[in-house]
Amino acid sequence: MQLHNDELFDILVGKISMAINRAFLRAFATEGIDITTEQWSVLACLWKKDKVTQQTLCNLTSKDKPSMTRLIDKLERRNLVTRVSDHNDRRINLIHLTDSGMALQKKATDLVQKIAAKTLNNITEDELILSKGVLKRIMSNLE
Repeated sequence: MQLHNDELFDILVGKISMAINRAFLRAFATEGIDITTEQWSVLACLWKKDKVTQQTLCNLTSKDKPSMTRLIDKLERRNLVTRVSDHNDRRINLIHLTDSGMALQKKATDLVQKIAAKTLNNITEDELILSKGVLKRIMSNLE
């Protein structure tokens, strides 16, 4: 059976995503960082701006509310985040980094940057700009 170009693209994007995920998980495990890549994406958002709503995290990570609730629950059980009531609206919980969650920032961020550099090795700036533009347009088409 002959694959069409769009099917080849689907397979390639999926393989790249899985390979990057495996690289992150291996590196995290090697460094004793006991988090998943999904948990890292939530922590990375909180490292940029702490005490945000669950909905904000959903928007930033493109995750639905049930998935985000499970991620926050797991991070909370690991004492990396906590839920804090909003002073203005007690119905709203803000997700807040714990000291342990903040302590992971440098180690995890350095590791992610190292993997990103390896991932982009031998790719020119022009190729990267073009690729980002195409991928952003694809994401826009899917939204």
